[in-house]
Amino acid sequence: MGNCWCRWEPSVYIVSSNAKSESPKNECPSVKAKKEDSKLPSNPKEVEDLRRDTAANPLIAFTFDELKIITGNFRQDGVLGGGGFGSVYKGFISEDLREGLESIPVAVKVHDGDNSYQGHREWLAEVIFLGQLSHPNLVKLIGYCCEDEHRVLIYEYMARGSVENNLFSRVLLPLSWSIRMKIAFGAAKGLAFLHDADKPVIYRDFKTSNILLDLDYNAKLSDFGLAKDGPEGDKSHVSTRIMGTYGYAAPEYIMTGHLSPRSDVYSYGIVLLELVTGRKSLDKSRPAREQNLADWALPLLKEKKKMLNVIDPRLQGDYPVKGAHKAAMLAYHCLNHNPKARPLMRDIVDSLEPLQLPDDHKTTIVTFITHPH
Repeated sequence: MGNCWCRWEPSVYIVSSNAKSESPKNECPSVKAKKEDSKLPSNPKEVEDLRRDTAANPLIAFTFDELKIITGNFRQDGVLGGGGFGSVYKGFISEDLREGLESIPVAVKVHDGDNSYQGHREWLAEVIFLGQLSHPNLVKLIGYCCEDEHRVLIYEYMARGSVENNLFSRVLLPLSWSIRMKIAFGAAKGLAFLHDADKPVIYRDFKTSNILLDLDYNAKLSDFGLAKDGPEGDKSHVSTRIMGTYGYAAPEYIMTGHLSPRSDVYSYGIVLLELVTGRKSLDKSRPAREQNLADWALPLLKEKKKMLNVIDPRLQGDYPVKGAHKAAMLAYHCLNHNPKARPLMRDIVDSLEPLQLPDDHKTTIVTFITHPH
């Protein structure tokens, strides 16, 4: 468990003919890529020049040789997870690596060397956003590597891994109700911070695999590769290529490409529903009518008598009934098909605060040992 950081997975890019593309139209991909690649930084100086106007957090530009030392030459037994972009390794920065560095464990996210425009842009988005945003419920970016074809990100290490791995694990004990509400609260605070920033940010890929947990189950948002500057002034949305993950993306965003902070609220409602029910947003192993979590749960949430039927049976009734009702109804409101009828994230934070219970997780990480038969 202590060795698990998160299961990184590629986002599903849902392309709609109704959506306005972010890329110039009517150009062949190779021409487009050459034009776009010329705008992207190719060394630390260019990255820092780009960051200069917005850089609130100092980031360390590591060399690739330093990353080999940090990860033990990218040891395979240090792989924490992987996805469409590459792999994540556990590493350790020792104070003798460079003067002034403190000794800390880190997670090192290595983008594949194909150097595609999309991969480079997602890498850069994380450097830009996490280089200017700082909050207890966002994963801290420590540094990056931009050397030759290498594009790497170095984050703080999150010992308990992703919410996805903890919530749906078949070997770990089920998360208690109080821990689930603590996770919901922390993740909501992270999103509310993004939406209420001086320059609002839409996260765009909110899901259980992107919420990481420290030893005390404090939730932190990670993977800002799809994050987007939000609408400002009297604008209600930004138009963009449809990118996200099936089961979490808001219906109006899939239909039109109109992205707003309320799109994140819908995704938040799905994650809250996952925490309440213990079910995945999409689960092909279930009967046809139950495979899509929102489709299955929403009719049940409408009726107070049926609402408790959606609560995760693994909790064995060990939860406050009133609190469970409030959490379920909050998820219901977040999933309203009319985006304007969904609550704001700051109001969701206020609604979740009274549902917080005393910590019941003063336990150590358990290491599971399998014995040969």
